[in-house]
Amino acid sequence: MRHWPRLFSILSIFSGLISTAYAAAENNHSEWRAARDSELREIIPARAPVEKERIETEFRTASGITDGKGKYVAGVVLITAGYAAEGKYSHFLIAQVPVKIGQLQLSPGEYVFGWQRGEDALTVKFYNAQTGVFLGEVTAERVNRTGRIESFHIYPPGGKPLIQIGRFAMAYEIGE
Repeated sequence: MRHWPRLFSILSIFSGLISTAYAAAENNHSEWRAARDSELREIIPARAPVEKERIETEFRTASGITDGKGKYVAGVVLITAGYAAEGKYSHFLIAQVPVKIGQLQLSPGEYVFGWQRGEDALTVKFYNAQTGVFLGEVTAERVNRTGRIESFHIYPPGGKPLIQIGRFAMAYEIGE
């Protein structure tokens, strides 16, 4: 019986450590928030470097997230009419941290992607923006929701982290 107070004290400390670790892990993702237009203007180029071309971006479609400490994951629709990329790429993506989209792991860098519509999903193909090298594909599932549909949107982690293309979305995770 003499050991109960000590055992209770040890369990309380252990419980506190677990709670602190859980809160720290939760805060790691809750620090990410939607980037403001002024922040996006600093990182989204007016002309994205795609292979040997510099393709215009449509800034009004820009969307991104930031950790508030200078790291971003952001993207924008490309205006590909008249460029070699027409029909192959539709979006430009900047990842300043590792990001996993579906099962595709991307290192920090610049990427382009395009999509093909299937029955109830999109097949989204990712490429290195500088070289055009194919990196992999991800399925974007139809999102059942009402209201305004945006051409491109990145939702911050915390709730349900999604990259949305029109009525379709793919899950992502921020890496360490």
